[in-house]
Amino acid sequence: MATEENPTVIKKYANRRLYHTGTSTYVTLEDLAQMVRDGEDFIVFDAKTNEDITRSVLTQIIFEEENKAGQNLLPVAFLRQLIRFYGDSMQALVPSYLEFSIENFTREQQKLREKMAEAFGPAAAFKSMEEHVRTNMAMFGEALKLFSPFSPRGEQQGEAAARPREGEARQPGGDLDDLKRQVLEMQARLDALAGKGSGRG
Repeated sequence: MATEENPTVIKKYANRRLYHTGTSTYVTLEDLAQMVRDGEDFIVFDAKTNEDITRSVLTQIIFEEENKAGQNLLPVAFLRQLIRFYGDSMQALVPSYLEFSIENFTREQQKLREKMAEAFGPAAAFKSMEEHVRTNMAMFGEALKLFSPFSPRGEQQGEAAARPREGEARQPGGDLDDLKRQVLEMQARLDALAGKGSGRG
């Protein structure tokens, strides 16, 4: 049985077959998806190069699930926004925020489901969870609008920071200093948001 320290090793061969080294059997993407649902951790290696390809295999599982009728979890608007972040100055911050959001939602989903189902029935439980997700995404959006240099507000802040004060000459390296300062401010704001999120009961 896999543990957090010793996840199950899956090897992917050139013929695209996946080999489960724990059971010495070939498995499918659906088998791996079920392992994820069951909480069994695994890591996938390319059998030829020994490269860790876990990320690409998990992404492929999501692709397969999204293609099943009625299984869509990722809204089109979310996918478009996610694509826009590739190569953007905010790209490095997105994974941490998404990880925080899904962990926070996972911790609270069962509690929300039980409380709302008990009080108002399953439909109300779903509505409450939907509103919770919408709130989290709105918080994320506001954080990005505040700090993204490509948003109108971000541009205004960037221009204000770039302008030297009255009677003050522009110092060499000022752009770099401004960028460092903005990154620190952004990190502090995200840390504050994370603290508020984890403090919700």
